Amino acid sequence: MKRFLEFFKPLMQADLGADRVVPPSGFTVRLTVFTSAAMAFLTVFALALSLAADRLATNWGEELARSSTIRISAPAGQMAAQTEAALKVLTQTPGVVSARALTAEEQQALLEPWFGPGLPVDQLPVPQLIEIAETAQGYDSEGLRLRLQAEAPGAVLDEHTRWRKPLVAAASRLNLLGWVSILLITATTGAMVTLAANASLAANAQVIEVLRLVGATDGYIASAFVRRYTLRVLTGAAVGTVLGFIAILLMPGGSDAGGFLTGLRFQGWHWLWPAVVPPLAALVAFAATQAAARRVLGELA
Repeated sequence: MKRFLEFFKPLMQADLGADRVVPPSGFTVRLTVFTSAAMAFLTVFALALSLAADRLATNWGEELARSSTIRISAPAGQMAAQTEAALKVLTQTPGVVSARALTAEEQQALLEPWFGPGLPVDQLPVPQLIEIAETAQGYDSEGLRLRLQAEAPGAVLDEHTRWRKPLVAAASRLNLLGWVSILLITATTGAMVTLAANASLAANAQVIEVLRLVGATDGYIASAFVRRYTLRVLTGAAVGTVLGFIAILLMPGGSDAGGFLTGLRFQGWHWLWPAVVPPLAALVAFAATQAAARRVLGELA
């Protein structure tokens, strides 16, 4: 703990004399604050995107993994008989929790987003759908297909597997993309701070020379730059985080109709994640300024 506090001592202790080494205002100050605010704003959205994608992958995996559908396409005179035969086969299939045929109203509700309201399902050759709920272990799909082929020739089993895997994989990759974006934003912040610190050190080369003549150590001079730039980045990141937090709050909440696009808000304890952004940005600025200051001071020696 003592070494940890010693490492951050330049940031925690104010020294007005050392702070005068760094210009308190100017273009680099405004640029540093603005860039850190923008990066923090983007980080909040990257966090929201990543967490929303993770929730989506989990929900899709859980919902689709334990459900399947049977579609029965048969002449009108045989539809009822084949539906009854398929339901009987399902009740005798190990691994099937329940099975029920969807009503005409339910099938109409499924088709409304595509064909609009008022679709006369009873007058159209719409296949009969049977909804299946599975156990965690599932059932023997090949065996069920063979039995359905014998008892209800018009029945087609859809396990949802071919839909589940691509969707879950896409959501998982989107989650990974969000974290990669956060890493890139962090690296960009570090690079920006390094360039700004290098420019400020080079611009104050004569002041640094005078300080050395009067006995100031390189550690004393470096602490001035570390403190100023870390606090600038912390201030900018705090502003950007607050703005990003407000923007996320203004996003619509999750809904079945909107799906992923309306589910970008944080949920539960995930609302605490944005609070990590300003300290993380300050830590990156601290490390980047320390490295830049020691390198440039070494070159000016």
